[in-house]
Amino acid sequence: MDTAICLMGPTASCKTDIAVRLASVLPVDVISVDSALVYRGMDIGTAKPGEDILRQVPHRLIDIRDPEQAYSAGEFVRDARREIERSLEAGRVPLLAGGTMMYFRALTQGIAELPEADAGIRVDIDSLAARIGWEALHDELVGIDPEAAERIRPTDSQRIQRALEVYRASGKTLTEWQSQTTAPANPRFVKLALLPALRETLHERIRQRLEYMMKNGFVEEVQGLKKRPGLSAESSSMRAVGYRQIWSYLDGQCGLDEAQHRALYATRQLAKRQITWLRSETDLPIFDPLEEDAIVSITSFLRKELDL
Repeated sequence: MDTAICLMGPTASCKTDIAVRLASVLPVDVISVDSALVYRGMDIGTAKPGEDILRQVPHRLIDIRDPEQAYSAGEFVRDARREIERSLEAGRVPLLAGGTMMYFRALTQGIAELPEADAGIRVDIDSLAARIGWEALHDELVGIDPEAAERIRPTDSQRIQRALEVYRASGKTLTEWQSQTTAPANPRFVKLALLPALRETLHERIRQRLEYMMKNGFVEEVQGLKKRPGLSAESSSMRAVGYRQIWSYLDGQCGLDEAQHRALYATRQLAKRQITWLRSETDLPIFDPLEEDAIVSITSFLRKELDL
């Protein structure tokens, strides 16, 4: 049976480094599983691999959308399946690496064929949110689709918007659509996770990475993005952790130190949610990427699973 690898982990857990090192010893093609790396022009704040790394080890599904465009889990599944097939047809092993857990779930467990995004409905929802706030729209979602509302935080504007959009476009709730999920066909997915043994170590890596971003032009990157026609703070791309906090600073809503503090807190909360998701996976092999022999252990595990 054809096999693909899922290399998962929270933000700042060395996923890119491990994927690149695996590509030097195994016949793998790296496919990015990251909802922010799909966007062109979002390089610093996403910790996107540099050109030198991408020349050495190309990553598929990076830089495939302009930041004004939305990108959904359904689109990811379609694109990822295409890249997986291309890799398998070439006699290689797809290596899906990233931290967008919703994308991994949709790819490996299946996804409902939701209605396509409707720009007009989204504008209406955004206008209503500007008047009454996202928490009020979350209250509306409670009445329409209580199961979805229970899963979605009142502050998660992107997911509230999508749930309401689906209902307004189709007359069916998001929960009803998701109940129609069909299991995916081949390939077999071999999953493993990267997770530093100490949570404090991961938090320190997140802090150091954010400081590096700030010193290397993150604010200037967001300034350039703000100049793009059609891009706003409510665009899906600008809801990415870090970007929305720096945008708020540039809009004069807070000082730079406060924006950096908010970005650090939001990134740590993201990591916490990613780790919770990973812990919910049954029989998931976990490797500490900071251990001296981590790459040896991971390579040995994959060679055995892939029968190489």
